[in-house]
Amino acid sequence: MPLVNSKELFKKAYDGGYAIGAFNCNNMEIVQAITEAAQECKSPVILQVSAGARKYAKPCYLKHLVEAACEDTDIPIVLHLDHGADFEICKDCIDGGFTSVMIDASSKSFEENIALTKKVVEYAHAHKPYVTVEAELGTLAGIEDDVKVEHGAESYTKPEDVEEFVRRTGCDSLAIAIGTSHGAYKFRPEQCTRDPKTGILLPPPLRFDILEEVSKRLPGFPIVLHGSSSVNQEYVKIINDHGGKLVDAVGVPESQLRQAARLAVCKINIDSDLRLAMTAGIREHMEAHPDHFDPRQYVGDGRKYVKDLVKHKITEVLGSDGKAE
Repeated sequence: MPLVNSKELFKKAYDGGYAIGAFNCNNMEIVQAITEAAQECKSPVILQVSAGARKYAKPCYLKHLVEAACEDTDIPIVLHLDHGADFEICKDCIDGGFTSVMIDASSKSFEENIALTKKVVEYAHAHKPYVTVEAELGTLAGIEDDVKVEHGAESYTKPEDVEEFVRRTGCDSLAIAIGTSHGAYKFRPEQCTRDPKTGILLPPPLRFDILEEVSKRLPGFPIVLHGSSSVNQEYVKIINDHGGKLVDAVGVPESQLRQAARLAVCKINIDSDLRLAMTAGIREHMEAHPDHFDPRQYVGDGRKYVKDLVKHKITEVLGSDGKAE
């Protein structure tokens, strides 16, 4: 099945009360794990490429890996640029066969964000075939590849800005900031409470009041959540039990993400959870088999953990299983 853009997928997701997983991919095993899981769940899926992935694997390799996944499955797959930093990067991806791009001008002034987003939208929408554009209002704390925002410097999306922004830019979807955060350390300990029995940090709730107000102002319009990994504590424990050192790593509760998916959120970004699953599988394998040196053995175990994770996200969090039919 050829690559598709996100326009019709988001309309179905909005009307159906579910979200589509946008999973970051960096190599063959991660692409395979994501798309095989989506195929088995009969779910549409978004494969997204960050600046770090482009540097690590090169865009041409990633594009061909995704094209191979299209040949190997019969589900709708979107190839999306995550956090495009400027017009040139977005243009390069559009010209290179991406079906969706994000222009992230959220760190700029409101007027600068509008001007840059509009420029990307005009180029993407004039392209044949049509390429969808995601924009962002508000900033998330945390670190994801080249995106770095110190805790305390993040800013929630202002609902009163969204109508003007979407009208003037013509963007197809909008990422908003309601308390999610990039990375495996999404919240500082002082932001959280600590479970007295387990010692695990319990994060603060998402700002659903902002999401609901944005939804009222943009009825039927697809909203995106970045920084939405839940930092599965099972994988954190496996990593730490096999030589890792992830202290106070905590993410967004899956119950809150499922609630968001039932509202206006049509795309939920997941990256750190994939990294944790891959690392857990590899660390566990290497300790159990210290004589192994074939990457296919230990990376294969990592791939299995990623696939299991993606299937769980699709069925239990996103609600997109069976929606590829």
